[in-house]
Amino acid sequence: MTPSPAPRIEIDGRPPTVEQLGHRALVNYGHFTAMQVRGFATRGLALHLDRLDAASRELFGTGLDGDLVRRRIQHALGDTPDASVRVVVHRPDPDAAPSVMVVVRPPVPAPEGPVRLKSVPYQRPVAHIKHVGSFGQIHYGELAEREGFDDALLTGPGGVIAESGVANVAFFDGSRVTWPDAPCLHGITMRLLEPRLPAAGFPSRRAPVRLADLPSFRSVLVTNSHGVAPVDRVDDLALPVDAAFAAAVAEIYESVPWDPI
Repeated sequence: MTPSPAPRIEIDGRPPTVEQLGHRALVNYGHFTAMQVRGFATRGLALHLDRLDAASRELFGTGLDGDLVRRRIQHALGDTPDASVRVVVHRPDPDAAPSVMVVVRPPVPAPEGPVRLKSVPYQRPVAHIKHVGSFGQIHYGELAEREGFDDALLTGPGGVIAESGVANVAFFDGSRVTWPDAPCLHGITMRLLEPRLPAAGFPSRRAPVRLADLPSFRSVLVTNSHGVAPVDRVDDLALPVDAAFAAAVAEIYESVPWDPI
């Protein structure tokens, strides 16, 4: 197996120092956003920038300038038009502005084929923020993979479904799409799809969904920055895949314009 190339990392527009990386290794307090970049553009750029600004205000008490973030991404990309980009925000110095780290890795293609999820009794703390400190997600994701699943399905009391370890989950009953009304991150892809689904004939709502409800759905999808993929199994339950619905949602996502960074 060919090893993955080392990521390109910049902090505040420069190669990181040992001291800067040391803070990030030892202090697990910050937030981030992750995007796929193609041709120096990404989908939902304004949503990414709004996410970073809102989380900075909540965690650090100060905003984060979107134009600055764009410049940091542009600089880190250099002459690389296609990439996976993660923007991570910390505040090592409480008397200074938040510090922006940009990590550039090779691009990730859209998902191929259905995914399988293992339900686990875990919900992310402060779930509305895409924060660092993902031990629970990683732990349960690793356990799920060891048992032959692709990811964990995070649930709360009574089997209430929140999200997967790395994606939002959408449920289709044949007439409308339901997004779980539970503590979760409202991901960028979800936020791009949600207002576009009704125009394509798929009314969308947020409501509680429980594991016991799964047999009532015609199709289940996961959505994140990699794209849209159907789910064909949760635990021991085989789920139907409505190929036409999955293809329609994927087409809606593909129609979202790319915003130049």
